[in-house]
Order: sequence, then structure tokens, then C-alpha cells
Amino acid sequence: MPVAANSIKFGTDGWRGVIGDDFTFERLALVAPIAAKVLFNTYGEKVNNRTIIVGHDRRFMAEEFARKTAEVVSAAGFDVLLTETYAPTPAFSWAAAEKNALGALVITASHNPGKYLGLKVKSTFGGSAPPEVTKEIEALLSSEISPSSTPGKIEKFNPWQSYCQALEGKVNITKIRNAISSGKLTVFADVMHGAASGGLAILLGHQVKEINSDRDPLFEGGAPEPLPKYLSHLFKVIETHRETSGGGLTVGLVFDGDSDRIAAVDGSGNFLSSQVLIPVLIDHLTLRRGFKGEVVKTVSGSDLIPRVAALHNIPVFETPVGYKYIADRMLAAQVLLGGEESGGIGYGSHIPERDALLSALYVLEAIVESGLDISDYYRHLQQQTGFTSSYDRIDLPLASMDVRSRLLQQLQTQPLTEIAGQSVIDCQTIDGYKFRLADNSWLMIRFSGTEPVLRLYCEAPTLQQVHQTLAWAKHWAE
Repeated sequence: MPVAANSIKFGTDGWRGVIGDDFTFERLALVAPIAAKVLFNTYGEKVNNRTIIVGHDRRFMAEEFARKTAEVVSAAGFDVLLTETYAPTPAFSWAAAEKNALGALVITASHNPGKYLGLKVKSTFGGSAPPEVTKEIEALLSSEISPSSTPGKIEKFNPWQSYCQALEGKVNITKIRNAISSGKLTVFADVMHGAASGGLAILLGHQVKEINSDRDPLFEGGAPEPLPKYLSHLFKVIETHRETSGGGLTVGLVFDGDSDRIAAVDGSGNFLSSQVLIPVLIDHLTLRRGFKGEVVKTVSGSDLIPRVAALHNIPVFETPVGYKYIADRMLAAQVLLGGEESGGIGYGSHIPERDALLSALYVLEAIVESGLDISDYYRHLQQQTGFTSSYDRIDLPLASMDVRSRLLQQLQTQPLTEIAGQSVIDCQTIDGYKFRLADNSWLMIRFSGTEPVLRLYCEAPTLQQVHQTLAWAKHWAE
């Protein structure tokens, strides 16, 4: 088996590994042509060409790995459109769909720390390759692809132009630009040293105040993940602006490393996860844009989501955690919006792919057209639905996979009947264990499939109850 192929595994969205250890040129040269072959076997008859998009983010040596990908895919007989520069992963997904290619191979490790790099495989329809495609790639890794007698050609392309043009057409871009240029709206964009850098400037002009826009493959020693612990610079900038500005609406938008996840910070410096943004977007897109279709949410999504959907008589479809399940539903039904609690949001008006820049535009449009700070908009929805809650999540490292197995067995053989002093009234097992409690709160326990990590999610009427319940769950696990 060449190059320890059995150690190459595709997770929920691609293959990732530590640069120079798991993720090497040699391993990538094995995987990339096989991925191209599987995309051809799956979509070749539909698209009637042999074109593969190759893209990359801003991580360490990402351009070199992308160039290597283009070379080995071309040698296997495929035509390659190789990006001229870094761009968001959704831009390459868009290119695959817009150019009717077999798919895209994107060199990125998304929101992982700087020592990681990876490969995302995107399908011809502009979304992540389905599990059956990545399973076939894994199955073929023990074989080698012989060079073709007729290598394909490699051409360069600019991924930004068509992508941004598509996004501009989906919002009232003039209204947003005018609000910014007139001083009615101040927009900060924390691109976390990642691939969203320059994106809002292209779309909205250079009056957008971008921070952390330089290339830093180490991400200041952290990770390009839209979580409060990595956003101290943005919090400080917004606080300074609040103290010195003459008024107007303010919002900070946060993009992960490859710009497929989003979060926000309101004008008062409060962090807003997608648990807040999704209800706002549902209301805005229905009320002001007249969008139709169902809302797709993962099982870890806020209970406010179905309540806002009910205001507009919109059906809700629930999936396990993971955007691939949302994308599957987007291909099978008319969908208004599909979102996950970790920040990935996609739209039926676009491709079946989470897209942070499009989400940012819709958030800005919601602020401009409502005239509300994003948190005020959220509170308005809480009042309308009569539902107020707080939410948090913690990832708890376990001592070993054996501990994981014991806890899982305990949940299966000794079902919890009481949590943090509250009776369990229901348990949902679509993905992990989601316990509904008597005080209208819920606790969800999920295990990582690949590492000894326990993921704990909770939504409750108050933040104090959330923290009490999570503390109870942590104590139970330990």
C-alpha cells in the first residue's frame, strides 16, 4: 500500500493533517488524481468534460501544494483550471458549478490551527462531495493512477471575479454601499488572516474596515475559527469605535480560515454565533426578499429557529450535525436556508454550500433594511415568538478512546432520567443524545468519531442555567 494510504481518511469535509507529517506532497500526489478519477466516474457523463478546478487558501505553502495538485491531476489526463490566487472555498465551489467542471480540489484546512493543511473535494453541483464519493476515493488509495498518454492542460483563472459578481446580484448591494458611505453603517471585518481577505472590499468598497488581513500562517498562535477566544482584537476595535464615533449602526463580521463559516459582533461588542444569525436571516429573507422553501437545521440548532420559521409558516427539516447533511437536503428539496450552529450557512438561492461572504451580505442587508442593530433584531424575534434563551457549547477532552467507549455504553445501558436537577422528558438520538428537560432546556452529548473528545451543547432560558447544566455534564463525564 503506497505512502501509508490507509492513514488517509476523509472526515465531514475533506482530508486534513499536520503539514510535513500527515499532509505531504507525496500523499497529496496519491490522493489528488484518484479524487479526480472518482469525480469523473461520478459526474463525467453529466458534464461531458474532464475539467477539475484547483484552489487554495492562505496557509503555509498552500500555493505549492495547489500547484502539485494541478500537476498530478493534469498528468492523469485531466484539464485543470488552477487559481491565480487564494480565495474562499465557496468561490471554488461556485467555479465548479458555474464552469460545469467535474468538481474542485481545494487546498485548505478550514478553521484548524496553523500546523494543519488539507484537501476538500467539491462536486460539480458546487457542494461538498457526498460520503459515497469520498469513500470511493479512500477505497482506491491502495492503487496507483498511471500517467495518461495524453496529459491535460493547465490554465490559470481568477476565482474572485465571477464569484463576487454572483454574490452582488443576490442583495441590494447599492443600498448597503450607500449606508456605509453615508456613515449610517460602520462595518468591521475580521478575516482572521484567512481567505476572506479583500472580499468585502471588492463587494462593498474600501470603506469596510478589515482587520487581521495580513497573511499569518500561524494565526497568531491560535486558530482561524470564529469563536470569542480568538477575537480580542475585534472586540477592542469595536469598543474604541463605540467610544469615539458619533453614532450610527455598527457590526463586526467574522470569517474563518477558508471563509465558509461566519459569526458576528454587535455594536455593543457582544459575540453573535450563527444561533443568533440564522433566526434573523430567516426572518429577513422571508419578510423582505420573499424567499420560499423549508429551513434546514442541524439537531444542535437553537429552538428559536423553528419558532421563527413558524411565524412565516415555513417547514423545518432537521438533520444530524454536519453540513453535508444540509447539502443533501438542499439537493432534494426547495430550501430557503440551511444552517449549523458552528457557523456554516447556505442558501437555496445559491449553491448547496455554506458561504460566509454571502451570509455577511445578507446580514448587512438585514441591518440596513430593518434599521436595527443585529442584537436588537434578535431580541425583537424573541419577543415576537415569546421565546428567550441562551446557548453555549464546550468540547471536553477525554483521557482515552476507552473512556469514550465506557461513557457511550453508559448512555446506552443506563439512560439519564435527571440532569442538573431537572427531569428528562425526552431523548433524541438522531446524532448523539439530545435530552429535553422539564424547564424547557436541552443538553446534547456527542462524541467525536475520530478522537477522545466529548462535545456538550446546551440551550436554556438563562445563561446561568446553561453553565450549570454544562458543569453538570462535565462532572458526569469525568
